[in-house]
Amino acid sequence: MTILQLKYVIAIASSSSMREAASKLYVSQPALSTTVRELEEELGIQIFQRTNKGIKLTQDGMEFLAYAKQAVSQYVIIEDRYIGLDRERKHFSVSMQHYVFAVHAFIETLKKFPYSKYTYAVHETKTDEVLGNVRDLKSEIGIISYSGNNEKVLKKLFREYQLQFYPLMKKDTYAYVWKEHPLAHLKEVSLEELSEYPCVSFDQNSQNEFYLSEEALGDYDFQKLIKSNDRATSAEIMAGLNGYSIGTGIMTDSVALTDGFVCVKLKEEDPLTIGYIVRKNHNLSEIGERYIEELNKYKEVEP
Repeated sequence: MTILQLKYVIAIASSSSMREAASKLYVSQPALSTTVRELEEELGIQIFQRTNKGIKLTQDGMEFLAYAKQAVSQYVIIEDRYIGLDRERKHFSVSMQHYVFAVHAFIETLKKFPYSKYTYAVHETKTDEVLGNVRDLKSEIGIISYSGNNEKVLKKLFREYQLQFYPLMKKDTYAYVWKEHPLAHLKEVSLEELSEYPCVSFDQNSQNEFYLSEEALGDYDFQKLIKSNDRATSAEIMAGLNGYSIGTGIMTDSVALTDGFVCVKLKEEDPLTIGYIVRKNHNLSEIGERYIEELNKYKEVEP
């Protein structure tokens, strides 16, 4: 089994057909099929089920894919840091849900390290990727939250992924609306009052979307729901359709990119606990330690 074979499996799994995967990988379709077949024979499992309509992962294949992604991720990290290594270049990466305070902490951290060569990364992404990136050390630190609805599930994943969670703040539930929204003048609003308007929610694009939601009230049955994974798009939708989103009441963490949004307290309560995660028994870099110092400046709760 080789890293190349694992990369092939990952590419095929994200494609609609073997032909499409072969095109992405710049290899011939017969060569790709042969390589995967040899891997399946070596492992003694069938990774893909081949039909007239294309290919799909088997149950064994889905399990193998998860391990393949971890292995390739680790290989890429090693390759980046040690093969053709520029020893003067500094590396640091964080992954986060959509919290701007975490970006501000990142900026302030980097100001303290005026290195001449570096490769830094900020992954603002889905909940499952934040967890996976820290587990696989693609990122040293992750910023994540949970509500009463998914607390047990997230804590179970923390244990399974060997992650340690450190709380920073606990925030009440608010609705973000455009300043000219018919309900923008209220001090408090209910989901029933908002029901005629669309809720704009971050698209986790995951089979476990409810459990991994980064928003409060993840189990609520919204009658009108629009999924988006871009802040600017969400803001345009909310302004154009009198939509709303659910958040913490921290305006800098809103989907809004302008000053045209306001937050209104929700009558329904589902507070979010926001904090950071690190891999257990991992020795943080100097930059990582400084980043946590910056995060702790926002701390409002005790462990």
